Amino acid sequence: MQTILRSGPYRFYWFSNEGVEPPHIHVDRDNQSAKFWLNPVNLARNIGFSGRELQTMRSIIEFNHSYLLEVWHEHHGSKNR
Repeated sequence: MQTILRSGPYRFYWFSNEGVEPPHIHVDRDNQSAKFWLNPVNLARNIGFSGRELQTMRSIIEFNHSYLLEVWHEHHGSKNR
């Protein structure tokens, strides 16, 4: 697990071996977890977060979108643009 960003109580990360999927980011807080696709930003999975928290996370992802995609492609290569 590689942490890419922390914002408030949220940890944004991905697993090193996930390069076969389109760009995405996982978000955890306590025992809750979500996964967002990055192109376009869209919720893929949610375990325990409220709608309000998901919107907060989406806003954080959108604000950092260019950075997240840049780091994804640096780490996973350009095959999943």
